[in-house]
Amino acid sequence: MTTVHTSSIQSLPLLARGKVRDNYAVGEDRILMVASDRLSAFDVIMGEPIPGKGEILTQMALWWFDRLGQLCPNHLTGDAPESAVTPEEVPQVTGRSMLVKRLTPIPVEAVVRGYLAGSGWKEYQESRSVCGVPLPEGLTNASKLPRPIFTPAAKAAAGEHDENISYDRVVEIVGPKLAQQIRETSLEIYETAAQIALAKGMIIADTKFEFGLDEAGTLVLMDEVLTPDSSRYWPVEGYQAALSAGTNPPSYDKQFVRDWLEATKINGKPWDKTPPAPRLPAEVIEKTAAKYREALERLTG
Repeated sequence: MTTVHTSSIQSLPLLARGKVRDNYAVGEDRILMVASDRLSAFDVIMGEPIPGKGEILTQMALWWFDRLGQLCPNHLTGDAPESAVTPEEVPQVTGRSMLVKRLTPIPVEAVVRGYLAGSGWKEYQESRSVCGVPLPEGLTNASKLPRPIFTPAAKAAAGEHDENISYDRVVEIVGPKLAQQIRETSLEIYETAAQIALAKGMIIADTKFEFGLDEAGTLVLMDEVLTPDSSRYWPVEGYQAALSAGTNPPSYDKQFVRDWLEATKINGKPWDKTPPAPRLPAEVIEKTAAKYREALERLTG
């Protein structure tokens, strides 16, 4: 298995390097998305790759795209990513890439929460609401919400934090008709996926979707979907104990790295969450890789 921190496809024009994905133009109408093994935490990219991560993310996204197609069209073209590069470049794309339609991206992160966690829990404690959605009194960290809620965020420039916004702001950005379609589609995908995952012993606490429009103006699900990078996955065992204790449930995501970074001192002071990131020890890299592998195996096994 080739570990790829940063891909280098010379035969195609580079469009953008995201936190994890490197996107290359394939003609006018397609994009080659290569999922690297980079890991970002607190919006800072770590110097050390997590072996196998890009392939795991890609396999999980493809697995979900396969099961959600009836709810919303997605950006897959069905073409082999290997067909877009030179023979020498094939090892960099095999198993970790998607050849997708070029869409007009919608500048809104479609976040759905079924449980109270992370920034949602922080916001609830202050205002008994999340992104302007009022919630009942008496919820605790990791509580299941009465029903899933749509809590969008504005996509930030590279290096900036995405910012939670209200539904009214989404209406201002994309118009009422599209805003409603994004909200309804996101909630429907989340509810369907949450049931599928629960049957595999996993809770999807929250997730974010990205959408684009094709040339006909159709709403299309794009980027990655329901991976541990874009979603908070909790194993069902351990959830109840964490809820009772008011702690974060164990999770299949970057929480392990985040916790280590939060506890790390540089010259006796906590890391200030700006680049460069502290060097990740081998043990943290291996445990994180194992978490990603376990998530894929539980889901698809």
